[in-house]
Amino acid sequence: MGWLQRLFGQEKTEDAQVNPEPAPSEETGEETIAPERLGLNGEYDQSGLAKRVALAFDLDSSFDDIDTLYVAQLGSTVVLKGSVPDQDTLDQLVQIAQGVTGATDVQTDQVSVG
Repeated sequence: MGWLQRLFGQEKTEDAQVNPEPAPSEETGEETIAPERLGLNGEYDQSGLAKRVALAFDLDSSFDDIDTLYVAQLGSTVVLKGSVPDQDTLDQLVQIAQGVTGATDVQTDQVSVG
């Protein structure tokens, strides 16, 4: 089971993107969605950043066996909770999360290593 399915109960769709372009507002035609609220397909999503981070983790098969780590968000901060097998894995996950549009920080103080 992938990250997106395990954490949010969503299947990854063909057009889901880690860093999609915001969908323009139907009223004004302008982009009005804050980067951390951008969903998988450019739509508004309250948990958009966390879902896009989960999708980014799904795209790297080396993290498929990790099922003890959870992804949340506090505004534009990605919050990782749970446990990982080693520091190198955590460092890689943090680097991926930092590369997702809208992420200004990655919090790992709730992650145990080992």
